[in-house]
Amino acid sequence: MSLVADSYPFLDVMWSMFIFFAWLLWVAFLVFILVDNFRRHDQSGWAKAGWTLLLIFLPLIGALIYMVSRSPASEAAVY
Repeated sequence: MSLVADSYPFLDVMWSMFIFFAWLLWVAFLVFILVDNFRRHDQSGWAKAGWTLLLIFLPLIGALIYMVSRSPASEAAVY
């Protein structure tokens, strides 16, 4: 009888957990960017659609450009 843990060493388990949680952080980051994008009042609907398409098709580049280029008016405000 062979145990499953024999073929999957501890460091491989740790690496898999690291990759999984890094992926979860990335997905949460994209969701936060999309929420911020749709809550902005200083953008038109076309701009919101453009940012959304950029985040869907080029997520890394789109997220970096969005975080660098957003105006200070888009910071969180309490309404």
